[in-house]
Amino acid sequence: MEDEPGKGLRTQVVRSDALTVEQIVKMRPSAIVISPGPHGPESAGCSLEVVRQLAGRIPILGICLGHQTIAAAYGAKVVVGPPMHGMAVPIRHRGVSVFAGLPSSLEVGRYHSLRVDATTLPESLEVTAWSADDPGLVMGLADHDRCVHGVQFHPESLLTQDGLAMFEHFIGLAQRHQPDEQPLNRNSRFQRSPLPTISISPTKTGGGVNP
Repeated sequence: MEDEPGKGLRTQVVRSDALTVEQIVKMRPSAIVISPGPHGPESAGCSLEVVRQLAGRIPILGICLGHQTIAAAYGAKVVVGPPMHGMAVPIRHRGVSVFAGLPSSLEVGRYHSLRVDATTLPESLEVTAWSADDPGLVMGLADHDRCVHGVQFHPESLLTQDGLAMFEHFIGLAQRHQPDEQPLNRNSRFQRSPLPTISISPTKTGGGVNP
């Protein structure tokens, strides 16, 4: 993860259906962002295995589909919910994870028709944010020990308040993270280096539910 003054961080975007977890490991990224995309986690290429195998070793931020992928990788269910596309809605949060230091109520941009079933989340995933209108709707989650963070909304959207600050918080969390020796699935050890953040972009298109 290289900081370029005035330009943010150097980032490499890769397709989730065009590489394997092993290839990602060889790239030695200092953080991974699993981006939004169509359909559900099962259709998101290598994204589920990225979370299962690399959680705790490389900091991960999941956005929308990436958020759902984190939940699914930890064993939670992702279910159909009311369509919310291009809508600014209020959320509340605990002031932790990417929400540290932000106002307790924020408007965020939502673009999804799937949601994480909060009743199926394991104890290792903390609900960090929720819909102000529906407290059972998970809008943020985190495994703090493994530096895995997810948001159901789009922080990059113009509809989201303080979205840039959320990315800055994740960068800070990633830079402070020490690799965990016991990720979700044990894998061969490797060393991280200050190379680009990888953004894993789901690419499948067509019919189906749009998360």
